[in-house]
Amino acid sequence: MDVWDASILGIIQGLTEFLPVSSSGHLELGKAILGDDSLPKESLLLTVILHFATALSTIVIFRKDIAKILKGLFSFKWNEETKFSLKIIISMIPAALVGYFFESEMEVLFGDNIILVGFMLIFTSLLLWLTDKAKATQKPVSYTNSFVIGVAQAIAILPGISRSGATIATSVILGNDKSKAARFSFLMVVPLIFGKIAKDIAGGEISTDNANLLIYVVGFITAFVSGLFACTWMISIVKRSKLKYFAIYCFFVGVGSIIFTQING
Repeated sequence: MDVWDASILGIIQGLTEFLPVSSSGHLELGKAILGDDSLPKESLLLTVILHFATALSTIVIFRKDIAKILKGLFSFKWNEETKFSLKIIISMIPAALVGYFFESEMEVLFGDNIILVGFMLIFTSLLLWLTDKAKATQKPVSYTNSFVIGVAQAIAILPGISRSGATIATSVILGNDKSKAARFSFLMVVPLIFGKIAKDIAGGEISTDNANLLIYVVGFITAFVSGLFACTWMISIVKRSKLKYFAIYCFFVGVGSIIFTQING
């Protein structure tokens, strides 16, 4: 892998982490098209760096919200910030359980499993289409909703299912306000990303041997900058109910992925 490949994968990660088209699915497609022959641990290092970059872009975009939440938490009172934090924690439970107990089973689904990515992208397109048809409301995310949205996030571990698409779609289908659904979706994943990074580092899963620093720096910068753009854009898209265009995109990319697999199988 060279700097050019890293920059492409960085842009893919930054855009698709927030846009409802599956970052994991597009990264797998990108690696397949670019012919990524990196060792698993080296490839994992780049993936971790790209996810770290998009997590930081989320923090930058929602810095005021996060500062308000932290301030409310440290007041040690049962306020709106404390309630919101509890909902975030509840939403993390399903994905954390799946990641802890079924990590090895999940890893089998990644890596050259393009046909699965294709079918999951088609499933994502259906979710987005249904979301766009939902009526606008002012309802906030409840505790029960938080857990159900968390289940959607756990399912979205599958490559090809958009995490943001699945969580926002589930929240909106449950009757929640679209802008609140987007905000909750983006904030709920930040603790999980940092937790996963810490676990990979502590477990020695990441290799830095013979690492080309420039490749990782370029990947980080492109993922961070494109993430800032995509996060802001996605909030506007959800508010204006324009997800149907991404539904169409996911459908055709999904079908194209399946065809690509059959031709090159």
